[in-house]
Amino acid sequence: MKKNGLTLILFLLLGLVAATIVSGLLEPVDAAAFFLRTIPVNWHPAADLKFIRYDFFIEIKLNILSLVGIAAAVWLYRKL
Repeated sequence: MKKNGLTLILFLLLGLVAATIVSGLLEPVDAAAFFLRTIPVNWHPAADLKFIRYDFFIEIKLNILSLVGIAAAVWLYRKL
């Protein structure tokens, strides 16, 4: 498989999705509460240039399992 930026982004997204699934499965477990505490990261660019106006809102909720998923994705990408 060819290593490029698109492949890295795909791996990162798959790592985040896998971490989200594991987080959902661990929600009923009280002992895993530390790993499931989320920190929201917001990005809200907006502009009004008189001829075009845009307003985006992107929010990513990170927890420790998400960071583990990202780290695993980068590790797998480097192993290619």
